Amino acid sequence: MIRVQLPYHLQTLARVGREVELSVEAEPTIGSVLEALETAYPMLRGTVRDQVSGRRRDFIRFFACGQDWSLEAYETPLPEAVVAGREPFRIVGAMAGG
Repeated sequence: MIRVQLPYHLQTLARVGREVELSVEAEPTIGSVLEALETAYPMLRGTVRDQVSGRRRDFIRFFACGQDWSLEAYETPLPEAVVAGREPFRIVGAMAGG
């Protein structure tokens, strides 16, 4: 099971707590985790990534093991600590302004 932490606005949409656990059938990559998230919680389709282009939405960031994975290709395998469930895959709503 892969642990995914969600920002508050996505928790509200999905009616879940801070963290959800997902079973990923394919190799655990950024893309396969996002696909599993959207399958388990269809109300989140289009909120994390654009439904047409599949690109990450502006102001959404991905973190794993304390590192920013937002610009990595969706086919990039996730770190072993995330795959083993020791560390969560974090989806973060970035803030803009100053």
